[in-house]
Amino acid sequence: LAMGGMDGGGGGSGGEAKEEEVVEEKTAFDLKLTGFDSKSKIKVIKEVRAIAELGLKEAKELVEGAPKVVKKGIKQEDAEKLKEKLESIGATVEIV
Repeated sequence: LAMGGMDGGGGGSGGEAKEEEVVEEKTAFDLKLTGFDSKSKIKVIKEVRAIAELGLKEAKELVEGAPKVVKKGIKQEDAEKLKEKLESIGATVEIV
């Protein structure tokens, strides 16, 4: 019985390792603009332009075409900072 219990514990440990692997795989996130306050449109375009390193025309098209991914493959902490910055000027953003 004691050995059976140990095997069960080993199985549980293996399960935890699998969960950690899944978490580790998601290291790159996309910042997606889902909408914006019409009063803040110009501010949002300027901020998106800076974040995505786009020209004015491209940034305007991206914002007007929301929902669109603004930046791909960034770290979660960077995505959180950019999300806060965009939301503070009237954009609706999600991290995917």
